[in-house]
Amino acid sequence: MKIDVIDHSPTVKELKIEIDAETIRKKVDEVSGLYAKQATVPGFRKGHAPRSVVKTRYKEEIRGEVLRELVPQAITDAVRENDFSVLGEPDVHLDDNSNVGNFGQEPLTFHAHLEVFPEVPLAEYKGIEAVRTTRPIKEEDVDKVLEGIREDAASLQPVEDRGAEPGDMVTANFNGRFVNEPEAENISVEDVDVELGSERVQPEFTENLTGTRPDDEKTFTVDYPEDFSSKGLAGKKVEYTVKVTAVRRKELPELDDEFAASLGEGVESIAALRDKIREDLNARAKAESDQRLRGRVVDSLVDKHQFEVPKSFVEHQTDHRPETIVRDLVNRGVDPRRTEMDWRGIRQEIRGQAEHDVRASMLIDRIADAENIEASPDEIAAELQRIATASGQSVEQVRAALTKEGGERSIADRLRNRKVLDLLVENARVTDEEWREESVDEQAVEDDSNSPTGDETEKQSVAAEGGNP
Repeated sequence: MKIDVIDHSPTVKELKIEIDAETIRKKVDEVSGLYAKQATVPGFRKGHAPRSVVKTRYKEEIRGEVLRELVPQAITDAVRENDFSVLGEPDVHLDDNSNVGNFGQEPLTFHAHLEVFPEVPLAEYKGIEAVRTTRPIKEEDVDKVLEGIREDAASLQPVEDRGAEPGDMVTANFNGRFVNEPEAENISVEDVDVELGSERVQPEFTENLTGTRPDDEKTFTVDYPEDFSSKGLAGKKVEYTVKVTAVRRKELPELDDEFAASLGEGVESIAALRDKIREDLNARAKAESDQRLRGRVVDSLVDKHQFEVPKSFVEHQTDHRPETIVRDLVNRGVDPRRTEMDWRGIRQEIRGQAEHDVRASMLIDRIADAENIEASPDEIAAELQRIATASGQSVEQVRAALTKEGGERSIADRLRNRKVLDLLVENARVTDEEWREESVDEQAVEDDSNSPTGDETEKQSVAAEGGNP
């Protein structure tokens, strides 16, 4: 057997393989003998037809069987000889000398295109330079959290002696008609809560629902801005008929020591509660800072190691990200089929990040091998215990589920990767810099409420920018 290797790239190889005619004839004779024992040929008893007759009568079947045996074995031998780590199935193309007419009379040649795992180069990975920034916690941050706790503890009391005022919560049923779009499906949602005067509520709702009482009905038009959070309503004019079902006022608890003690957080005063909030915010800021630092170290690692990564890995990662977006939409009660998402554009945008992530993963694996880093049985057991505690299951239940899904191996891989990242950060040259606000990418997934059906997400989108009336 002759093997020529053509290097198209570090991840794409082409094998040109030639199998000599004698090897083919021997295999043809072997397969023909098996056919002769089983074949039924007119004029001969079963299994007694001459081999020459069997070869002629079943030449196509014999040829197919010979190819099925010789070609995969030849590829396997060539891969082993060249020490390739093959990804996926080879793409095989037979040359013309494999046809039935001259099969076995001359050598058989074919080409096999392979995607292979490349050699991952490893330059210096210790001493990577990285910047650490930590968000400072200000008193207004504490105030904001404290006010949120107060809002969560607020009660809503029915209003019976007056009409609705800014600050009140109006509950109503909405029926909407798209003006100038008679073909559009009407909006019909019930029990929508609208906080009058909220900066996140379209002003037309506050203007027209102020002064209303239960059972009042109002008809008015809303002009949604072009940048409204729900694309189904953005830039549209909708005429609503609104039936008020309830008006309630929000009563906030006093921010005193009694309120602090009622939260059951082990604090007995507002001062102690503020200290706890500040401590929690600082801990969160540190965790976020550590996470950003790890990301910057990995980015620097990837920048220092530019090499070709397997296309199939990138495609898999690129495919996985839209799936994550879809799951997020479903979890939020949004039908992905009804969102105006440019999936082709999204795929193009995330492909670069997918290639970065694949390269980072391959480098982390390479460093783990170089440093002999593995997750110990005790570490895996501790991680299983953590998952069990968080999920409210026993360790045996978690292990059984993970074993069924092949997940225990993934836990070991995740722990190993975490240890590699710890190694990189511990050996990095880190410079602490003053915090500066960073731009945040616009949310990639927005609700589309063009045709509300009554679910909670769509109810909220009618009146409120950002989906929070």
